[in-house]
Amino acid sequence: MRRPGAAIAAAAAIIGIGVMVVAGLAGGALREQVIPGLSDAGTLTRWGLPVSRFVMEAGGTLTVGVLLGAAVLLPSTRGVLDPHAVRYLRGASWIAAAWAAGAAATLIFTVSDILGIPAGKIVGGSELSSYVGQIPQGTALMFVVLLAALIALLARTAATPGSAAGLLVVALVALLPPPLTGHSSSSPNHELAISGLAMHILALSPWVGGLIALVWHATHDGDHLGVAAGRFSRMALWCYVAVGVSGAANAVSRLPDPSLLYTTDYGRLVLVKLALFVVLGVFGYLHRERTLPALMAHNPKGYARPAVTRPPWAFVRLAGVEIMVMAATLGVAVALARTAPPAVTTDEDAVTSVIGFPMPPPITVGRLATMWRPDLFFAVLVVVLAGLYAAGVARLRARGDGWPVGRTISWGLGLVTIVAVTMTGMATYSPVLFSTHMIQHMVLSMLSPILLVLGAPVTLALRALKPAAIRGDRGPREWLTIVLHSRTLRFIGHPATATVIFIASTYTVYFTPLFGYLMRAHIGHLAMLVHFLASGILFFWVLIGVDPTPRKLPYVAKMLLLFVTMPFHAFFGIALMNLGKPLAAGWYTALHRPWGTSVVADQHTGGAIAWAFGEIPTFIVLIAMVFQWYADDQRLARRIERRADRAEAAQTDDELAEYNAYLASLDKRPPSASASPPQE
Repeated sequence: MRRPGAAIAAAAAIIGIGVMVVAGLAGGALREQVIPGLSDAGTLTRWGLPVSRFVMEAGGTLTVGVLLGAAVLLPSTRGVLDPHAVRYLRGASWIAAAWAAGAAATLIFTVSDILGIPAGKIVGGSELSSYVGQIPQGTALMFVVLLAALIALLARTAATPGSAAGLLVVALVALLPPPLTGHSSSSPNHELAISGLAMHILALSPWVGGLIALVWHATHDGDHLGVAAGRFSRMALWCYVAVGVSGAANAVSRLPDPSLLYTTDYGRLVLVKLALFVVLGVFGYLHRERTLPALMAHNPKGYARPAVTRPPWAFVRLAGVEIMVMAATLGVAVALARTAPPAVTTDEDAVTSVIGFPMPPPITVGRLATMWRPDLFFAVLVVVLAGLYAAGVARLRARGDGWPVGRTISWGLGLVTIVAVTMTGMATYSPVLFSTHMIQHMVLSMLSPILLVLGAPVTLALRALKPAAIRGDRGPREWLTIVLHSRTLRFIGHPATATVIFIASTYTVYFTPLFGYLMRAHIGHLAMLVHFLASGILFFWVLIGVDPTPRKLPYVAKMLLLFVTMPFHAFFGIALMNLGKPLAAGWYTALHRPWGTSVVADQHTGGAIAWAFGEIPTFIVLIAMVFQWYADDQRLARRIERRADRAEAAQTDDELAEYNAYLASLDKRPPSASASPPQE
């Protein structure tokens, strides 16, 4: 019973390593010529580096897959993991340990390869610590070692769906640093390359790792296989689309000329990977059309496998071959990571090497509207948010429920404002002009969040999502409810915490060296913009959010909080206008902008924008707050009237009827009579 899963895993490992070796030899990564007079790290490093990288990437993918199976694919019962899921968590501990070991070996071999020193001398020398502390690639690998070791330790004691989901999030985060500090950061269009690669990794790992975990479960346990397979199938379709989009973005960023696909070793490996991707799509189609319906027919409810003595072989055979194709794809990906992409033939100026595109011409209103620079991250974010919201509204209307048009319009306008500052000429000029960057900041933190929270996306999701099919299990609706009631959200959703994050983060970013550090890397600039958007959503959710909040404030307190908070942004703008030296001076000086005002003068303009912009959100929030206050009073009045009507129909007294009777009695009493309210 246990042999099929182990045999598939062993065959996949052999195929992956074999394809990696063949692709590495074809691409030149494993057939480097030793040049006389130059130091050589040796054969151990030349072959050990790709093998250790394969172990690291395979370990990370398997860890994500096993944690995904335990936390999401297998159903839980009233907050307790299924016994099989608990066993998979313990297995994830051992896999994560192998992941950490592979990352550590990759770190040692990488230093050996760069310095041309045999790996044995690296372990006991100071070169390793210098590489980790000074080079981003070394820091990234050490980050993976630490997080993988943390998962290995915590997975041995985790026993709840929440803890398993938390470990899954940590594993996904640990996958990102190494690829984001590789070829992507130095490609001609590194903005597209970095966003595309991050999306590629986050979509590929759950897809590949989840299928491996599902096949292992089918050949070993089989309980709830129908539920797990159905959930994986829905997730795999979206992962496949995301992998295709991100893979195309990566290819475009590294191969600007289509002819490079068949004239360079790197391009030919990309074509091989594309062919394997198409084959995986065919396997996915066959699963959805054949094996999954047969699996559900064999087990209609999908809860537990009937008493049979063999696993569903049709599903296992097809999925096993698919896993081997995935292993081959992973081998090609590792070889690609070791193969240098084609060198850029055009002369690249200093500005292009820093920001990824040439210095734009002098800024005008027309160029802001026409010089679009789409960002893959924000493009995908806007499309996904718009699609999910539209699907939720469509589901409500399909079952006859209404949804306010105003909320839909507000949500759409919020997404439009995100597009306006992250994909138009604003995105082109924000790296070179502080004033344009400040417009981005103000819109993302103080305008887009207001429109988004008024769209009430959480309320829409709670109404549109269906409860889990198995009682006590956690589907999307149950996970959303758990997050809303979690201690973490109660803490960060507290009005005081949300206000501190909203105000303090602005001063912390700009009045410390953090701003210059974030501007030097696309991933840092992207993280800064996402933080501004998230902190604004958190703050205005507390103030005017339609969705349920951990702590509901009275409207007087909300207005007081608004008037206390907004002046801090005015003070921030005034502080910028009075600064005599530029922020992130190294960044703006390195760009050598040949047009426009000086860096300090442009910074003063950005301060004036920050000072004046605060009036716009204050006005919008006040209007929204007044309307919400009036609507709440109307709902309260109607509720009291309905309660009085019910009391009158039942010929009983309620609090309002008693008070009205008391007022009527006052008119009938003589003036000398003493009136006292009814005693409670």
